[in-house]
Amino acid sequence: MAKAEAKNAPFSLLSEEDLYLFNEGSHLELHHKLGAHPVQGERGQGTYFAVWAPNAHAVFIMGDFNGWDQHTAPLRPRGGSGIWEGFIPGVGVGQRYKYHIESNNMGYQVDKADPLALAAETPPLTASVVADISYEWGDRQWMARRAKGEVLNRPMATYEMHLGSWRRGPEGQILGYRELAPLLADYLEDMAFTHVEFMPVMEYPFGGSWGYQVTGYFAPSARYGSPADFKFLVDHLHQRGLGVILDWVPSHFPTDGHGLDFFDGTHLYEHADPRQGFHPDWRSDIFNYGRPEVRSFLLSSAMFWLGEMHADGLRVDAVASMLYLNYSREDGEWIPNQYGGNENLGAVELLKRLNKETYAANPGIANIAEESTAWPMVSRPTYLGGLGFGLKWDMGWMHDTLAYFRQDPIHRKFHHDKLTFRMLYAFTENFVLALSHDEVVHGKGSLLGKMPGDLWQKFANLRLMFSYMYAQPGKKLMFMGGEIAQWSEWNHEATLDWPLLDYEPHAGMQRLVRDLNRIYRREPALQVDLKPEGFSWVDCNDTEGSVLALLRLNPAAKASMLAVLNFTPVPRHGYRVGVDLPGFWQELFNSDAPEYGGGGVGNAGGMEAQAAAMHGRPYSLELTLPPLGAVFLRPANQES
Repeated sequence: MAKAEAKNAPFSLLSEEDLYLFNEGSHLELHHKLGAHPVQGERGQGTYFAVWAPNAHAVFIMGDFNGWDQHTAPLRPRGGSGIWEGFIPGVGVGQRYKYHIESNNMGYQVDKADPLALAAETPPLTASVVADISYEWGDRQWMARRAKGEVLNRPMATYEMHLGSWRRGPEGQILGYRELAPLLADYLEDMAFTHVEFMPVMEYPFGGSWGYQVTGYFAPSARYGSPADFKFLVDHLHQRGLGVILDWVPSHFPTDGHGLDFFDGTHLYEHADPRQGFHPDWRSDIFNYGRPEVRSFLLSSAMFWLGEMHADGLRVDAVASMLYLNYSREDGEWIPNQYGGNENLGAVELLKRLNKETYAANPGIANIAEESTAWPMVSRPTYLGGLGFGLKWDMGWMHDTLAYFRQDPIHRKFHHDKLTFRMLYAFTENFVLALSHDEVVHGKGSLLGKMPGDLWQKFANLRLMFSYMYAQPGKKLMFMGGEIAQWSEWNHEATLDWPLLDYEPHAGMQRLVRDLNRIYRREPALQVDLKPEGFSWVDCNDTEGSVLALLRLNPAAKASMLAVLNFTPVPRHGYRVGVDLPGFWQELFNSDAPEYGGGGVGNAGGMEAQAAAMHGRPYSLELTLPPLGAVFLRPANQES
């Protein structure tokens, strides 16, 4: 809570330096300066309000404290900054409010929620709420470890989830942040995930947008509780050793009347020209990334979630739509940049600045780009010319993998390149292998539903696909429900189909994912997942047999692991695979194991390497490959 100073001077939280940085596009902490801030001081108790509305000729605060009268609580302009501010006595925490803005634009008047509000009413209500977001954190050990900056060199298995539909109460009611905290921590810990990624928690009006149409860039959604409740959730997960990634959406915002759209009677946050300022896919507004004050707003939002809310990284949504001026547009529907190109130079500079500033202020975070094109160096440092993200979703791997697994196994030999092509580019970025919510919505069906064949083959194929993902280099991400082989596609208005776990095939799938996470976290050979020295093909050319054999390596730990995958429903006996080391090779994982719902075809725990050269290697293993199955083996004398 701020403290008032000189008794006669108008109270303000804004210094001249604040105004300069804001108008320059370099302010990183607007949440401490704009919005609503409870004040206790010589003037008594009240709240300081500040909002950017440069085209207004008058701005008023209305709310619970004045019967929502539009004209009894005026704000004053602060020089030429475009900011209106004022101290309103008697206004305290929990009171609702909006700004009434009277524009210079032909008498336009509008009531707006606060762009910098730290809390909001529960939708469909739209007022902002004066909030005290102070909280006593208990995650000091986690934050100290995070600051060492080792996230890219450690296993990262992320569980992507939607807070409102993961689990619900006995009457189908939505669970709050505090209710979810112990349930989620127990589940993630048991399943051996390292991180959770929340679909957007920033306040949004329409539930069907899943949070991707944000109106409150500084407010956790009131659907699940207060800002302090959200901090409790993050704190609890951290204390249980679990990282928290937040979806963040700077690519567009909705046109709802109480939001940022046409805020002061002008296109303040968005471009005026629809060829630049309106997104044809989502029917929403596009930020004007070149406007300095908009940059200050977005940078401050990112810093708020990483600093104030202790998030461990931001997954930035729809980066490709930000980078390209002609994204999803035909000729004549977009405006080239100053050099005649299709690159959005303002967005490029914003993303570079975003990563530079957030990493400097929060060592050890992992910002992740959902970027679906071949834009170069997305996850390379800005000083090398990159965008500065830590990681990038490998959308090509996802599309190729799902396209391959949809094929009937008899046809897979004609699509073998969809499995092998990735390794031509696998280390050009720091990739996340993501099977996200986008793959199980809008009529696409569930992951299990995409698999071909009869019931047994569907489950075997899905077990094989997950095994293939964990055998590949790259961080891992799985959307909730995949791990229990949910039949139906995701429905944001209902809980997951947890009763499926009463049926052994589904329980077996859950055990498989749990064990894959444990192996990934335990085996050094799987942990060099962003560098080429962590991978080697053994044989990628058995197109006719639809079999892949690869090695995962950790030279520093002198560790290796062999993965052999059979993408047909035919068991293969006496299948010889070359290895570099003699001795006994332990079969540490078999996706066809009975505990996963398989038939138990395998290698009886492992086998001795023979001095018979194969695949350019001095030794070989004569393996039994399970149908639609994967086996992982490692030298028995190798430590985990």
